[in-house]
Amino acid sequence: MTAYIFDSETTGLNDPHLVEAAWLKLSSTSSIAVTDSFLQRYKPGKPIELSALATSHILDEELEGCAPHTSFKLPVDTEYLIGHNVDYDWRVLGQPNVKRICTRALSGKLWPDADSHTQSAMIYLHYRNEATALLRNAHAALDDVKNCRLLLVKILDGLAARLGRPVNDWEELWQISEDARIPTVISFGKHKGTAISDLPSDYKRWLLNQSDLDPFLRKALSK
Repeated sequence: MTAYIFDSETTGLNDPHLVEAAWLKLSSTSSIAVTDSFLQRYKPGKPIELSALATSHILDEELEGCAPHTSFKLPVDTEYLIGHNVDYDWRVLGQPNVKRICTRALSGKLWPDADSHTQSAMIYLHYRNEATALLRNAHAALDDVKNCRLLLVKILDGLAARLGRPVNDWEELWQISEDARIPTVISFGKHKGTAISDLPSDYKRWLLNQSDLDPFLRKALSK
């Protein structure tokens, strides 16, 4: 089983093109040792949006001479892709056939009372004394994957405490992540904030008939 923590910087939310990619290859859930790493910038096929510039501080003119954004490929042995809000990066990569482990969903399940579950917020929660230094380059892809690994250490510790044993392997962590991604409360619409189990049956049927419904919300509604 081969797992990679991956992060991308992109041109923005509107049809994002890759600008920077970084990954860490991890050994196992028992050690979380890094066995390989990667960082590279790419030239997008469109201008970087101002909102993305304000986040990554990567300028279009710095990318002249870089490889085209379409040239990036995940390592061929990738089975599990780990990230905070991993679906965004997965879509940027063209939705490759890999299993996704979402540290955002796992954080929300383990620490539901936290007022924020962004990666930076979780670093402050678990590494308060070191957080300012760790987050100095937040939204640089390599720093983000390193911080995601630190968060993953705390997630695995938290899961071990709940299970009464360590997580066996990446497959088990993926299964736990899949369960964590199933919402319990509706986050939009006229019933926003209502427990999914308490939604009116006619509203549930209407949602289930929507072709673009989030697959995890569909699972929750179908229970």
